[in-house]
Amino acid sequence: MSQQPKQSSAAPAQITVDLDAIAHNVSVLQSLAGDAVVMAVVKGDAYGHGLVPSARAALRGGARWLGVAQLAEAIALRDAGITAPLLTWLHAPGVDFGAAVRRQIDIGVPAIWELDAVAAAAREAGETARVQLKIDTGLGRNGAYGPDWPKLVDAAQRHVADGSISVTGVFTHFAFADAPHHPTVQAQQAKFADAVADCERAGFALEVRHMSNSAATLTTPEAAWDMVRPGLAVYGLSPVPDIGDPAHFGLVPAMTMSAEVTVAKRVPAGQGVSYAHTYVTDRETTLIDVPCGYADGVPRSASSRGPVQIGGQRFTVAGRVCMDQLVVDVGDLAVQAGDEVVLFGDGTKGLPTAQDWADAAGTISYEIVTRMSSRLPRVYIGEGAADIAAETAG
Repeated sequence: MSQQPKQSSAAPAQITVDLDAIAHNVSVLQSLAGDAVVMAVVKGDAYGHGLVPSARAALRGGARWLGVAQLAEAIALRDAGITAPLLTWLHAPGVDFGAAVRRQIDIGVPAIWELDAVAAAAREAGETARVQLKIDTGLGRNGAYGPDWPKLVDAAQRHVADGSISVTGVFTHFAFADAPHHPTVQAQQAKFADAVADCERAGFALEVRHMSNSAATLTTPEAAWDMVRPGLAVYGLSPVPDIGDPAHFGLVPAMTMSAEVTVAKRVPAGQGVSYAHTYVTDRETTLIDVPCGYADGVPRSASSRGPVQIGGQRFTVAGRVCMDQLVVDVGDLAVQAGDEVVLFGDGTKGLPTAQDWADAAGTISYEIVTRMSSRLPRVYIGEGAADIAAETAG
């Protein structure tokens, strides 16, 4: 087989992000949210899609708020010139809340220690901190739980009275939103309604009340309140694959992962492939080497199961996924170095999907896209891509 490589300027493996798809998905989610506004959740480097470019695309699609877990990402958004309302909600003792106060970033607060720290930072800065109180209505994770909730509300009242904070919102998070008929879904809505009433009785000037993640935005419209907080769906993936794939909801996957063949070679029947020879060829065939592996985020647990597409045909990883590469048995398909291999992308185009890889790895599509390594260059397409390329070049 010819080993003359095709010429390419691309990296050996890369992530392509369609900014227009993100904008489109937000517009779809806004239509489902009705009168509620959309907070596009861009935590975790926008689920691996790139924090600032994805945030700008989401705002272009109609998002009114942005949400991140950690303060560092909120600061990065502000420092990139993004002025939209912004919430950050996961903090450890010692974090610099003054940085959030000065940048007019809303701070999600689940506990009195954090509320006191935010108020102290606000007094030091000579400003009023924007705070949203978080209640645990049944997830058993972040948020004030049980008797801690009225104590948090009382503490917030004291800080509002001295002018150090303003309570701008109240929020919670579903445990079973991906199973919309689960009894906890209705139970959490009832508990949240009580929490909203508590805040209103306390005299807080609430701007937003919110609890709906992607799954609830798609399946439980009655939980929309003033705002919905989709994350995964912003990037065109379905949080409820057993109910519908992205196309069912009108969503377009924004991420495509691809690589270029480095080696294509004929081998005889009986040739073991990759570490420990867990795959052995059963005929004379062509093996190709693909330069991406678990260091790039390709799950090793999908060894011998992960799907790829080459030349319009679907194949499966042969043997173990390695740190930097994987092997595919392509039979008699004519392949040469430089040919494109797509690991996942838009299923409506016939490509393997992030959900396919999640199924192969025994995980969820959230993890597949979010785990894609920073060593894979992000190539942006769609409106705004040229500006990103120019900024990178500069």
